[in-house]
Amino acid sequence: MEKEIDAFIIYLRDVMKKSENTQLSYRRDLTKLRLFLEDKGITEISTVKEENLTEYIRAMEAKDFKAATISRNIASIKAFYHFLQKEGLVREDVSEHLQAPKIEKRLPGIISVEEVSRLLAQPSGNTPKELRDRAMLELLYATGIRVTELITLKVGDVNLRLGQLVCHDGSRKRVIPFGQKAKKALMQYLQNARQALLKNEDSGVLFVNCTGNAMSRQGFWKLIKGYAEKAGIQEEITPHTLRHSFAAHLVENGADLKSVQEMLGHSDISTTQVYAAMNQNHLRGVYAKAHPRA
Repeated sequence: MEKEIDAFIIYLRDVMKKSENTQLSYRRDLTKLRLFLEDKGITEISTVKEENLTEYIRAMEAKDFKAATISRNIASIKAFYHFLQKEGLVREDVSEHLQAPKIEKRLPGIISVEEVSRLLAQPSGNTPKELRDRAMLELLYATGIRVTELITLKVGDVNLRLGQLVCHDGSRKRVIPFGQKAKKALMQYLQNARQALLKNEDSGVLFVNCTGNAMSRQGFWKLIKGYAEKAGIQEEITPHTLRHSFAAHLVENGADLKSVQEMLGHSDISTTQVYAAMNQNHLRGVYAKAHPRA
């Protein structure tokens, strides 16, 4: 079964042009399935039956895996079998009747505009690290890009004159504008900090760490947590919090969902509509507090 998984990952990379993170996610899910089946003595893909896959899903449920995790694994298995059948590697799709559990939709965590301002004000000095951190935080909130997209930006992806950047999302790319504060922070970083951090290393990556290498997800996560604590923000903060806050604040101030969808890179507008629901909840709260006959 391992060779079929390898062929599927190559297909995702070369034909579907999926990102490296997406490839890794599929491989991780399918490797867990392979190990489960091998433990049952099933090593050939042609001998896997529908009940084997159902047993695997039930085993995940018995171990209290989250519904979202189980749903993602089912999606990976279904995509894998779609590929296998398309390539003639199996005669029937035994994943066809797998049912994903219902996922309770939770509103994404956001922070207020005032809290965002406090957070972004924390790297207030002029050391190379603080200039870099301020530019990263400002750009993240100004554009709503994902942290992986932020740390993989190249210098050439940013156009300071036009105030926009090109974001690469797998095989797609999108152009996102940013405002004057992010522009100013970026200019200060590029003029006064990046070269000092590079330490004569040659790199096209926009944001580098103190050893001159590209920033890591973990490194940026620790950075944002530290500044949130300094800002006295009580809510749990992750890099995604600024992405959610970016979208929620845009919608709250009248941005249309289609534009927000394009900037966030959502393939389906239903994913973006959660921010409209958040705005309605906010308006109801304001009404309840302010209207004399609420």
